[in-house]
Amino acid sequence: MRLRRSCLAVPGTAARMVDKARSLDCDEVFLDLEDAVAPADKTDRARQQVVDALNTEGWRAPTRSVRINGVATRWCYRDVVQVVSGARERIHALVVPKVHDASHVHFVDHLVTQLELDLDLPQGRIALELLIETAHGALELPRIAAACARTEAVIFGPGDYAASLGIPQLTLGAIERDYPGDQWHYLRSRLVMSARAHGLQAIDGPYGQVRDLDGLRDSARRSRLVGMDGKYVLHPDQIAPVNEIFSPSQEQFDRALDILEAYRRAVEVEHRGAVMLDGEMIDEASRKMALQVEAAGREAGLDRSRPA
Repeated sequence: MRLRRSCLAVPGTAARMVDKARSLDCDEVFLDLEDAVAPADKTDRARQQVVDALNTEGWRAPTRSVRINGVATRWCYRDVVQVVSGARERIHALVVPKVHDASHVHFVDHLVTQLELDLDLPQGRIALELLIETAHGALELPRIAAACARTEAVIFGPGDYAASLGIPQLTLGAIERDYPGDQWHYLRSRLVMSARAHGLQAIDGPYGQVRDLDGLRDSARRSRLVGMDGKYVLHPDQIAPVNEIFSPSQEQFDRALDILEAYRRAVEVEHRGAVMLDGEMIDEASRKMALQVEAAGREAGLDRSRPA
């Protein structure tokens, strides 16, 4: 699975922002043809700008995607056809916004499959990332997550979701202090459960106050603690904090390795299913949790910092 700790949103028609994004250390860049492009500008020219950007060398982000317009709009199919035909192997995923139900996923999947066949591209290589942004989409999450083998991630879109539910909020992804708890907890948890049940990643939506890095960290920690894999970012300054929060610390990584080694010895040498480690009982469940931390640490480039 691709690393998606930080997913940078970039307006597809903003040439200077696209050029800047090429040099940034985020895990994924998605060039936006949807909300960041005015309706009058949703043209073949805008799509060609995105294609040209994808075909330009020098991207540091290992994953490059395009957010198309929603399936219910008149721009969607031309977005898919022109971008896939023009970028071919240079595009890794399509981000599908405002997914209403599984039929939206099926439409994009079948259209991309037809293009892959026509263009002699590897079947299934172009992934889908599905944005959940409405009440109906949230209700349909389990079926949406199961709809297509091409899907790699489901994503929470807090702005449109707040509008869909009638939440009186004007700041994208804000945490309302007057709410007694975390108002996004239910949807984030439902999204993570639906994703994991089908082997997908779960990505949190953006935090709109780009200068408020403390607020960003708070939002990112909350989503990480319910199991999310990454978060949308809107500004270069948000990349490093998000990458940090969605990666294990060196201390956590070393502890996970200690657990794995202690449990291995217990099972293989002592023939025991549970063992004490630094005053804590560890067993098979501990091993599974440690494996998750180890895998995330390896993906983030960590290695053991001290002897076992």
